[in-house]
Amino acid sequence: MAQSAEIVDAITADLSDDVLAQQASLHRKIDWRGAFWVASGVPALVLFSIGAIAATVGKPSWLVWMISIGFGFIQAFTYAEIAGLFPHKSGGASVYGAVAWVRYSKFVAPVSVWCNWFAWSPVLAIGSGLAAGYILSALFPADAAINTWQITLLDLGGIKDGLSLRINATFVLGAMVLLTVFGIQHGGILRSAKTTMILGVSALIPLMLIGLIPLLTGDAPSAHFFPLAPLSHDGSGKVIDGAWDTAGWTLMAGGLFIAAWSTYGFETAVCYTREFKNPKTDTFKAIFFSGLLCIAVFTLVPLAFQGHLGLGQMVTPAVVDANGVVTTPAVYDGMLAPDIYSGMGVAAAMSGMIGGGKLIEAVMMVMLVLALMLSIMTSMAGSSRTLYQASVDGWLPKYLSHVNEHGAPTPAMWTDLGFNLLLLLLSDYVFVLAASNVGYIMFNFLNLHSGWIHRLDRPNWDRPYKAPTVLLVLGGLLGFVNLALMGMGADIWGEGTLKAGLLFAALIIPVFIYRHFIQDKGVFPATMLDDMHLSANEEGVSNRAGILPYLTLAAGVGIVWFFHHLATSGG
Repeated sequence: MAQSAEIVDAITADLSDDVLAQQASLHRKIDWRGAFWVASGVPALVLFSIGAIAATVGKPSWLVWMISIGFGFIQAFTYAEIAGLFPHKSGGASVYGAVAWVRYSKFVAPVSVWCNWFAWSPVLAIGSGLAAGYILSALFPADAAINTWQITLLDLGGIKDGLSLRINATFVLGAMVLLTVFGIQHGGILRSAKTTMILGVSALIPLMLIGLIPLLTGDAPSAHFFPLAPLSHDGSGKVIDGAWDTAGWTLMAGGLFIAAWSTYGFETAVCYTREFKNPKTDTFKAIFFSGLLCIAVFTLVPLAFQGHLGLGQMVTPAVVDANGVVTTPAVYDGMLAPDIYSGMGVAAAMSGMIGGGKLIEAVMMVMLVLALMLSIMTSMAGSSRTLYQASVDGWLPKYLSHVNEHGAPTPAMWTDLGFNLLLLLLSDYVFVLAASNVGYIMFNFLNLHSGWIHRLDRPNWDRPYKAPTVLLVLGGLLGFVNLALMGMGADIWGEGTLKAGLLFAALIIPVFIYRHFIQDKGVFPATMLDDMHLSANEEGVSNRAGILPYLTLAAGVGIVWFFHHLATSGG
């Protein structure tokens, strides 16, 4: 009896009186405040790429963050609307968007869910790796044996120069961080929400101090922000102000592309609709207030960070061979320092921004590690529920549909953990972030357009929150803008970034074929057919969008190709 109850899906359990079935699904135990605190790990994502963007784009990097969080806030209104259509579903915007696309293509819908998962899941590996790096750098000098030992397992230089799979102290300590988070989330969403509330307070305090103190004390000279010119180098490798030519706009596009991975992330607040006590009112409140928090952090922290550090001064000049070719790049401090690009030096730089000596710096370092822990909590909670709901709906293998006695989707969490232990072995976290963001941009494109598809196909459905039409249209337009940024700017983070991201996105096709055609014999689960209204063209649901979704996909492919060609051909 217990075993049969274990595989009951969320929708059936929620609507039944069977206590065993309800115990085998996600539990309704939180309100919007709980989701807000679980999603409060998103502001900490600024730590993941603030250094890479600053060191790559240069002085316009503060503007990158402001534009990007503005895009993310506009898009959130579409996600709030589509989430309200399906209060019995977990897994976030990608699941709600898949409902729109599945009536037009069986294969497009799972791409949305898959891309959302593989964009969110690497937060676990990158966050735990950065946390481990912060701890090691705080406790030991850079040349200490614990920081320098490494066992190389596989050279991946064919994908990106210098990329490899390796075991070192960062991997070992990062794995311990991941297992700690897993243990907390094993107890279900209520315990996760309570833990993230505690971590959230501890993590948001340093981020807000970092964002406010340098600005209030005037530690932000205008020369660190202007002239507003992209980063460039002269023939000898020296950093200079660039021009707004194709190369300059490519850098800006790359900055906006990578920032989106962090600034759009508060859409995870709608991952917990299936666990809200009152999903009709809690869904919009969760994403709206999470968005306001992110606007504050993603605006203030990059401004203060850049104002304090500045672009930097040359420490070691470039080495040039007899032919005038730069063989070893110049080394700079400030935003251009190597450890700022990698992210490992960001915590130390931020700790020094508020002053107060070594003790205050040590306290700040601990609090920033807690901020990373919070982001890992947010990611594991959201990405595991995406896997869970995708399995319930028939996209991914059946074993992911199971939950434990606390309502936590533990098979999905174990899958997340295993995948991220592999990512944690990679030597370049910036490349991992950029490649996974290819999937995130694809997910956003499909789901922003699902908003108007739902409006056309389900015009009479109850919408607890209905976004203003102008915001729905702007969201669709931003879907195309995001693709343009990806096509133009993805490969500034490594020549194979765009291809690697597209290749991983395509892996869902054989996975879906296995689940749908082998496990399910070509038939979707009964509850999915009912909930997605695929069993018949019932009243109020039809394919009114006609050919428009296909034209939208074709236009999207064309935009990526055009802007990628523009960047690689030099205009």
